[in-house]
Amino acid sequence: MNVKIDTKEKFTVITPNEAEISANMTGELNDLLLGYLNKDIPHIILNMHEVTLLNAKAAESIASIQHHFYEKNCSFIVCCLSETIENQLDEQELLETMNVTPTESEAWDIVQMEEIERELMSDFDEPEND
Repeated sequence: MNVKIDTKEKFTVITPNEAEISANMTGELNDLLLGYLNKDIPHIILNMHEVTLLNAKAAESIASIQHHFYEKNCSFIVCCLSETIENQLDEQELLETMNVTPTESEAWDIVQMEEIERELMSDFDEPEND
């Protein structure tokens, strides 16, 4: 699978350079994305602007990966979906469970807000010393 990887200070943008993400690409995509959970900067933005066809299994896999990231307290945002893919995800009842933004810029904002939220929650979870 051909992807462009752009590492930023707080997150990595992964852009598949494929018009179609087929079922046989699902394993490779899983390995690539889940590998980021072991990196110093585990937060991902998956920019789908070049993808025009998404296999149903691949869609389910992306939704599952996103949930896995959030379980590990890491951000995973999907952005720039075509209307066709957005409708497909809605029909598969995946869209409302996913964190999706129309633009990459909005995805950046969400990652940064989630980072602030994690910092605030970690401060809140620490017991106070009297």
